[in-house]
Amino acid sequence: MEKPPDSVGIVKTQYFTFAESPNEMLLEKGGKLGPVTIAYETYGTLNKDKSNALLVCHALSGSAHAAGYYTDDDIKGLKKNTGWWDLMIGPGKPMDTNKYFIICSNILGSCYGSTGPSSVNPATGKEYAMTFPEVTIPDMVKAQKVLLDHLGIEKLVSVIGGSMGGMQALEWALQFPDTPKSVVVIAASAALSAQEIALDAVGRNAIKMDEHWENGNYYGKNRALKGLAVARMVGHISYLSEEGMEKKFGRRTEDPVMAASMTPFEKEFENGFAVEGYLAHQGKKFVERFDANAYLYVTKAMDYFDVDNRYGGGSLTKAMKRIKAEVLMVSFTSDWLFSPAQAKEIVQALTLNNKDVSYIEIKSIHGHDAFLLEKKTVAENKILGQAFKNFLIHIK
Repeated sequence: MEKPPDSVGIVKTQYFTFAESPNEMLLEKGGKLGPVTIAYETYGTLNKDKSNALLVCHALSGSAHAAGYYTDDDIKGLKKNTGWWDLMIGPGKPMDTNKYFIICSNILGSCYGSTGPSSVNPATGKEYAMTFPEVTIPDMVKAQKVLLDHLGIEKLVSVIGGSMGGMQALEWALQFPDTPKSVVVIAASAALSAQEIALDAVGRNAIKMDEHWENGNYYGKNRALKGLAVARMVGHISYLSEEGMEKKFGRRTEDPVMAASMTPFEKEFENGFAVEGYLAHQGKKFVERFDANAYLYVTKAMDYFDVDNRYGGGSLTKAMKRIKAEVLMVSFTSDWLFSPAQAKEIVQALTLNNKDVSYIEIKSIHGHDAFLLEKKTVAENKILGQAFKNFLIHIK
């Protein structure tokens, strides 16, 4: 079937393996890991001097599949395998594949093709589960750098990411200051607040208290972990805003027809209000696609991300001295998970160091999830897309 004119079309996930024994990857927390496989996808064409590359970094539960489709059925709309940021990547789109070669890799510790807790440990022949070493966002970026070296890319026009992806973009500018010419940090911070860490802790404890979690050794038993569903429900509350939830749900009760079609799993969480049905549905979907152990490791990596202490001895201003890239910070007015105030702290620290930084705060009722919502229903994505275009066009 013919692809839409602004789509990258059918794409294929690729895999790169490195850190074979005895050259395992050394990790920030002191462990080591190898071999390491990174799943990634690319869109567009790399030019002869390899100077047109962009790196897109995904959020907590994302994958390397940022744009395009996997099959003709996806193009027809019969399946939902469209890339998670397809509205931003493609011919003529804000990240224009007519101009740029775009790379998106699945983070280390995830469950979408890159090495993580659900991967088989070659030393034992069984899944790592909770024997997987602790990984951090700097480790994830380090692995991405090895992938770029493998592709022969020495410079990046930009590193772009939202939420945990924004943390990675910021880490790129700090750990490898000579590689990205620019970074776009969307709805992210230099470190999580105590409240944000607390929310992650609730999710992790929900998983660990699930009787079917079995200390992480649940693989091969085909069990739906309700603890992971609860963790996702907590997460979804933090991704939305009070105003957005009130507008979408209010105190409206669940449609009886929809309630009647719910599975027993969904009904266990559903008590009559529409918002409860929504959260139950999100939890059920997440259990079907994500690994509980990966959720533990990746949220902990977010908690440990601390630019101030890693690079500035406790000072964000000192840490920002390292940055050479031009920076675009983006936040959303109703995002209370990664608030505009947190973004402005980074902007201020960069400004005090006379760094090239721009800031845009987009008015939105959609909370933290605003940068991922559908373009046809959320006008602010057009603003975000235009901000990308305006920013990237002058990066030389």
